[in-house]
Amino acid sequence: MTQTSENVTWLTQESYNQLKAELDHLSGPARTEIAAKIAAAREEGDLRENGGYHAAKEEQGKQELRVRQLTQLLENAKVGEAPAADGAVAPGMVVTIAFDGDEDDTLTFLLASREYASSDIETYSPQSPLGSGVNGKRIGEEAQYELPNGKLSTVKVLEAKPYAA
Repeated sequence: MTQTSENVTWLTQESYNQLKAELDHLSGPARTEIAAKIAAAREEGDLRENGGYHAAKEEQGKQELRVRQLTQLLENAKVGEAPAADGAVAPGMVVTIAFDGDEDDTLTFLLASREYASSDIETYSPQSPLGSGVNGKRIGEEAQYELPNGKLSTVKVLEAKPYAA
């Protein structure tokens, strides 16, 4: 899990290892693969009308952007423990909230950076309006955050527990 504080990103050892493995793959074997695709497409002739070449170059650009993102993230990472289950909302926690005090209208999400977004659970960034509104609140407390239309919404924190992958 991550907890961003200014330019420092806190990661568990497991998370750091996963991101490092992705970076190693992208900057090693994946770079070699994309270079081979570009070379093969270049051999096909006229580059102006070569869809395979342009697709491979676009893929290379996305891959290099991801390498830069991971490099920056890992350079500023501090490896630590997952947040404690002390009832306070913090990055790396699964949070359940009730909208406007209605305990039937709830949302459960992971408060973490987008690096942890998965199909298993919805993820909200600590910098998002909802994420920053609930971050630091304790179970039973209310939080306000600004909706896209500029209105304020109130939520009540029902549960906050460390995420277990």
